Amino acid sequence: MKVVSTRQLSGNLAMNRTSDNSPLSFKEKVGYGLGDMASNFYMGFFGLFLLYYYTDVYGISASAAATMLLVTKVVDAISDPVMGLVADRTKSRWGRYRPYLLWVAIPYALLGYLLFLGPDFSAAGKLIFAYVSYTLVMLAYTAINVPYSGLLAVISPVAEERTKVTQYRFVFASLGTLVVSSLAPFLVAWLGGGDELRGFRFTIILFAILSVVIFWVTFATTQERVAPTLQKTSVKEDFSALLKNRSWAILVFVGILVVVGLIARFASIVYYVKYYLVDSGALYFWFMSKTAFLSSCGLIGQLFGALCTPYLTSRFEKHHLMLLMNVLHALLLVACFFVSPDDFVLLVLLHSLGIFTFGVVITLLFSMYTDCVEYGEWSTGKNTAGLTVSSSMFSLKFGSAVGGALPGFILAGFGFVANEVQTDTAVFGIRLMFNFLPAVFFLVSGLLMLGYGLNRQTLTEIEADLQQRRASA
Repeated sequence: MKVVSTRQLSGNLAMNRTSDNSPLSFKEKVGYGLGDMASNFYMGFFGLFLLYYYTDVYGISASAAATMLLVTKVVDAISDPVMGLVADRTKSRWGRYRPYLLWVAIPYALLGYLLFLGPDFSAAGKLIFAYVSYTLVMLAYTAINVPYSGLLAVISPVAEERTKVTQYRFVFASLGTLVVSSLAPFLVAWLGGGDELRGFRFTIILFAILSVVIFWVTFATTQERVAPTLQKTSVKEDFSALLKNRSWAILVFVGILVVVGLIARFASIVYYVKYYLVDSGALYFWFMSKTAFLSSCGLIGQLFGALCTPYLTSRFEKHHLMLLMNVLHALLLVACFFVSPDDFVLLVLLHSLGIFTFGVVITLLFSMYTDCVEYGEWSTGKNTAGLTVSSSMFSLKFGSAVGGALPGFILAGFGFVANEVQTDTAVFGIRLMFNFLPAVFFLVSGLLMLGYGLNRQTLTEIEADLQQRRASA
C-alpha cells in the first residue's frame, strides 16, 4: 500500500478546497450565521445594558464608567492584530480559524459571567474590578471572534457566496440582539426578584451557556475551502501589505463611525425611556417594557435590513448603498429629536426604520471586508485574511467602546444623577445623545464612501484572476 505523506495530503486537501466553487449549503450558511448570534448574546447585552448596569446598578459614576470603556481599548489595539497574525499562521486538522470556536467558547462564557458578578467592594474596588473583568472578557471576545470573522474570508472563493453567508450572519446577529433586548429586562426582573444585581448575574449565565453551545454548532457545520499559501512573510510585511489597501482603510473608518453611532443610541435607550419618556418600567406590550419594546422593534428592523441586502446589492453597487443608507439613517435620527414624549408609536416607527438601514450597512460592511481581503491578495500576493479582519474587528470594538462611553460623558457633562428626577438640562443632554450625536456619525460615514474604490466589475476580474493563480499554485 502506498504511503502518502502529511505534506502531500495537506497539499491535496488545499487544492480541493481552493477549487471548490460550489454554492454553500443551507446548513452551512445557518451554521456560520449562528456564530454571530452567540457573539451578540454578549455584545448586544453589553451595548444595551452595560453602561446602565455600571451607573444605576453597580454604583460606578457615569464619567468613570465611560473612561473605563475607552481606556481598556488600549489592550484591544494590541490583542486584535496579534490574534489576526496568530490565526493566519495557525495549522491544525480543522484549519486556521475554526479551532478557536472550539477552544475559546468556555473561557468566553466564564468571563462574561465574571463581568456581572458584582462583588460588594469599595468605590475604588468596584472600578478596579470593572477594568479587570471588562478587559478579560474583551480578550476572550477577540480570541473567538477574530477567527470567526476570518473564517468568512475562506469559507468560499466566490464573492457572491460570501455575501450570502454574510446575510445569514447578520440575520442571526439581529436575532441574537433581539432576543437580548426583548428578554433581558424581563429575565433581570424575574430572576432578580427585585434585586437588579442578582438579576443581571443570573441572566448572563443563561446567555453564556447558549453561547458555548452555539459556537460549537458553528464549528461543527462549517468548512475552510480557501487554503492560501502558508504565511512565510514577516509581521512588518503583512502590515505593510495591509496599509496599502486603500479601500480597506476607508472601511475601517466607516466601521468605527457607524458602530459609534449605533452603540451610542442603543446605550442611550434605557436613559431616554426612563428619564425623557418618564417611564416606570411597567409592562407595555406582553412581557416587554417600553425600553424592551423600542429596542426589539428596532432590531426587527435590522433583521429585515439584513434580509433585504442581497436583493439591494443585486441592483446597486455596494458602496452606493452604503452612502444612501447612512445618510437616510442620519435624517431619521434628526426627525426623532422632534418627537413628543407622548408620541411613542411614532418614535418606534422612526427608530425601526433607522435600524433597518443599519441592518443593510453592517451586512454590506463585512461582505466588503472580505472583498478587501481578495483585493489585497491580488495586489500584493499576500493573503492576510486574519490580520485584515482582526484590524477591522478592532475598529468595530473601538467604535463600540467610544459609542458606549460617549453617553456616559454626556450624562456627566449635563449634570445627570442616577435614579433621581433629572433637570431640564440633563434631559436635553439625553435627547442629544439619543438623536443628534449618532446622526453626525452616520452622516460622516456615508460621505466617506465617496472615496471607496472597488466596484462589481473590478471584483469579478480579481476573483477570476485569483482562481487562476490558486489553481496554478
